[in-house]
Amino acid sequence: MGFDQLPLKWLFSGAEDALLSMVDGAPTEAVEQAHEYKILRNVLDGTTAAVAILDERLRYRYVNDAMARMSGVPPDAFHGRTMAEVLPDINRSEDVLRMILGDGRPRTLSVTGTTRLRSPFRQREWSAVYHRLEDGGRVLGLCGIAVEVSQLRQYMDDLERAHQRLALLDTAATRVGTTLRVEQTCAELAEFVVPSLADRASVRIVDTEEADDLPPPAPGVLRLRVMASAGGPDIVARIGLTAKTGYYFDVPRDSPVRGCLDTGRPWVGNLASDGVLLKMLRTPLDVEVIREVGIHSIVVVPLPTREHPVGVLYLLRAGDSAPFTDEDVVVAQELAARAAVAIDNARQYTLEHTMALELQRALMSEPGGPHPDIETASRYLPAGQRALVGGDWFDSMALSSGRSLQVMGDVMGHGFTAAVAMSQYRSLLRSIAASGAPVERILQEADHRLASIGLDRVATCLLALVDPHGGTCTFAGAGHPPPVLLHKDAPAELVHVPTGPPLGTDLGGYEALTLPLRPGTVLLMYTDGLIEDRRRDIDSSLRRLTHLCLDIDGPLESVVDALLARLVHGTTEDDVTLLATRLRSA
Repeated sequence: MGFDQLPLKWLFSGAEDALLSMVDGAPTEAVEQAHEYKILRNVLDGTTAAVAILDERLRYRYVNDAMARMSGVPPDAFHGRTMAEVLPDINRSEDVLRMILGDGRPRTLSVTGTTRLRSPFRQREWSAVYHRLEDGGRVLGLCGIAVEVSQLRQYMDDLERAHQRLALLDTAATRVGTTLRVEQTCAELAEFVVPSLADRASVRIVDTEEADDLPPPAPGVLRLRVMASAGGPDIVARIGLTAKTGYYFDVPRDSPVRGCLDTGRPWVGNLASDGVLLKMLRTPLDVEVIREVGIHSIVVVPLPTREHPVGVLYLLRAGDSAPFTDEDVVVAQELAARAAVAIDNARQYTLEHTMALELQRALMSEPGGPHPDIETASRYLPAGQRALVGGDWFDSMALSSGRSLQVMGDVMGHGFTAAVAMSQYRSLLRSIAASGAPVERILQEADHRLASIGLDRVATCLLALVDPHGGTCTFAGAGHPPPVLLHKDAPAELVHVPTGPPLGTDLGGYEALTLPLRPGTVLLMYTDGLIEDRRRDIDSSLRRLTHLCLDIDGPLESVVDALLARLVHGTTEDDVTLLATRLRSA
């Protein structure tokens, strides 16, 4: 006898009552059925899945041993009671259960909450399927089968946080350390961590030069200089937490900051008491100032180099912000480590960098910021529902003579490995491009070096060297989709760039193509996520780009938004990355 043939009232009132009610069956048949019922009960009690029978009023009539073990409640305590009565801290939609009773359609529910049983997971979660039970057309109740997915949910949550941390660090690679100027690198670091990691931040660098207007520090005292601050108004300068740039303050040996510098380990003061803050700030007045502005948690992270830290990064949280987590500290350490390399390099090569800046200004025809005739706008849309890190990247590098190298690339695959490979590709291209080599030579050299490194992921890449003074753009491609030129007074133009093999194959054979680029024309570079569509072949998708009718006279950001609105609807099968470049009109 199968489960669907078993008299369901047995599961509600027990085998003994069921046998007494079987007035039409022969005694032998009743015994056989009772034996099969016993076997079924043993199966249900032996399974690791939680099984429960509820009547039409959603009261428990039977739970198996797994249900009791998961909840920490004895089976007898369930009988005749609702979940709200037995497990008040479990969240489950009774409205959905009543819908199942009404229409008979099975449904899967996600059930979350806590039980009497202690759990190693931050939050418990079950996946439960409910079916309606009937007997001769009469609705008896529901049968629910649930398995705990707490471990999987926690793993997915941890993985998502890891993805977010990696995405943050990947973004930092393009925003922190963009120059070899110490002040700017420190400012980029301070501004990047606010508000992503802290409400306020400040960067302190070990002072290696004596100030003319200050006496030297006392023996054993280390002098730090405030290089940058971000996030809200300055606190009293002598506190040194968000002091003005250029302010000096001395750190004695017994200070937590000195401990960070000496050991290379962060100092964490979550919801710090006045006594703890006093060790950091040195005077009760400073503690009072901190309390007045609402700061409750402080993290100090050293900026490490091979020899010794070059300084420290202060992170502060105030008001309703939560205290720092261990993950926050890990991310802060990684950011500080990356920034420290850039800061240290900037300190060592300040003279060379200054000379390079002077040379660049001399070569530029107009004063002011670099490349004033070029404007850019970019977008990144991750594939799927969650912002998982992929292998797409873009770059815009200022080169000599007012030129700009626009880069669009796509490393095969997604996830941690693709992201790490992408970082290597981008860094290598930057270093090669700095030499001023032609675009085809940049790809050739990158292809050879990457193959020598032995990366197991190849990448497509498109380079566009924009020369606003010459009014030209020189392209070279490595297996990447072709760029598009959006004209004001003519149809969009698909640029047929001679394309070589993807980077990392060591096959070489790249060629360049130079075209005129008029002011106002928009150069569009993208990854294949923009044109991949299962409903269309690739040629049809490319033709869609040439049939776009867009107003490209407005802000470039608006042009990119309008383009995405035309081409992207809902989630995409692959990451979509865009980089738009336009020469400003004379």
